[in-house]
Amino acid sequence: MKIALINENSQASKNALIYSVLKEEAEKAGHTVINYGMYGDEDPHRLTYVQNGLLASILLTSKAVDFVITGCGTGQGAMMACNAFPNVLCGRVANPLDAYLFGQVNDGNCVAMPFAQDFGWGAEINLRYTFEKLFSQPFGGGYPKERAAAEQANKKILDEVKAITNRSLIEILHDLDQDFLKSTIDYPQFKEQFFLACKDPEIADYLKSVLA
Repeated sequence: MKIALINENSQASKNALIYSVLKEEAEKAGHTVINYGMYGDEDPHRLTYVQNGLLASILLTSKAVDFVITGCGTGQGAMMACNAFPNVLCGRVANPLDAYLFGQVNDGNCVAMPFAQDFGWGAEINLRYTFEKLFSQPFGGGYPKERAAAEQANKKILDEVKAITNRSLIEILHDLDQDFLKSTIDYPQFKEQFFLACKDPEIADYLKSVLA
């Protein structure tokens, strides 16, 4: 998988730590990590958790990435924002058990983590074990195993419901406040990384027009 990391402004100072641990654990499982910022407290491009949700949807819908790691102080706001947008199935993950069950039972494509709440001494150890468990097995395997078929059926139903209840992302991009949209994507690292990886020409063309 291609995995994106997105941090919002309140926890931007932890980006380097999170990226380092995530990259090491993801690469052990054969995945690639792309850091979409924020890159620290001094980063001039500010992201809110709502913008994190929009970015997650852009990246996943366009298939620029396959999975997103994001978060905020508690993980709650980022989770709600991500689930407000199409093609994002986000769960709040705070520890290794959350991570394992999210991957095996819920089979989503995005996790929101608390990067302030309970993020104290030994936080990097919890991060490491959480990412290790998240990527320990292919998603959707089920837990317990005898529940796998039912869990997979429910996940399929959720995908179908979300496809009906959400409008297409390109419609949403047109209707969003264009200053808000531009402020979300107008930074060098997004432009360098996204347009090379984007597999949806319509989304790419529209975002280029917003940035022009």
